[in-house]
Amino acid sequence: MGATADGAKRLLGGMHMVGTNKSLGQHWLKNRQILEEIADLTGGGELCVEIGPGLGFLTSSLLKRFNKVIAVEFDERLSTNLPKSFPGKNLEVIHGDILQYDFGKINGSYVVAGNIPYYITSPIIEKVLRLSNLPSRVVLLLQKEVAERIIDEKETMLSLFAKNRAKVAVGPVVPREEFTPPPKVDSQVVILEPHAPVVTDEVFYLISQGFKAPRKKLIHNLSGIKSKEELKRVFELLKFDLNARPGDLHLADWQKLYNEMR
Repeated sequence: MGATADGAKRLLGGMHMVGTNKSLGQHWLKNRQILEEIADLTGGGELCVEIGPGLGFLTSSLLKRFNKVIAVEFDERLSTNLPKSFPGKNLEVIHGDILQYDFGKINGSYVVAGNIPYYITSPIIEKVLRLSNLPSRVVLLLQKEVAERIIDEKETMLSLFAKNRAKVAVGPVVPREEFTPPPKVDSQVVILEPHAPVVTDEVFYLISQGFKAPRKKLIHNLSGIKSKEELKRVFELLKFDLNARPGDLHLADWQKLYNEMR
């Protein structure tokens, strides 16, 4: 179909719905029991990279379970003050953007954890699941709506990307009232266990073409690649609904579609 891996990666950039120059929109989770539950889901170990530690509430729980925590904080004031809260602990605080952080310098097994602002969810998931030295586990506290979309049977670009590169599960729901200041929505923990991609970037290029207009019929979205007559033949051969929308197909379906359209 003429798609390249680089082309697929560029199109995946379309998941970045908004940039990182927004307000940080930070909300602090202080419930110690919930923080301990989230930290438990990491499994502990040698090293944890924490995204956006803020005031260090989750950091405190992570330091009990890991030999070292590297905390990457975008806010310069917070990154300067955080080490003062944990004297004598094996905590390295880095002032910077997690999207620019070089995970390649990490040797050995590690885990990623953090409370993630909604506007940067997709870029973070894409970054960590594309790493050459994948973390053993990723535990993220996300907006509940986003967490549900990742595991839902009705697929999205984000859910397909996550399921293609990780075993996906959800943890506890955290009510908005547990945060200071309270956000407008509840949150939920998502656990990702990264693995090698199930389908190739070429297949994912096809997926990205199919999702150009998510609410339209898939045959319509793919008509720039094959004629509608040819697509109808392929759909009938695969026993796909001719009225299917992009979100109706799962990874295995997209692989079958790719194979027949080559």
